[in-house]
Amino acid sequence: MIKNHLSKLLGERRWTQADLARKTGIRRATINELYNELTDRVNLEHLDRICEVLECSVSDVLEYVPNPQRKTGADLIVEEHGNRHKKPNF
Repeated sequence: MIKNHLSKLLGERRWTQADLARKTGIRRATINELYNELTDRVNLEHLDRICEVLECSVSDVLEYVPNPQRKTGADLIVEEHGNRHKKPNF
């Protein structure tokens, strides 16, 4: 799974979401979705701007943590037409 540390980074700097939006030019609503981990996609341009103003690396913002249960191999999750379902075992 991917962990998002944006709220921690802003807290350490005592910045608000509005501060980050103003300094990056990213809409407040977009910052709010990232901050509250409500999004499952991150625009790379936004990530670049965030790292630039926070003077950090991508790995400071996003972290890969192995899933407790694998989602690949025999447990492969297949996405079709926006729907996720587990691949049947034959």
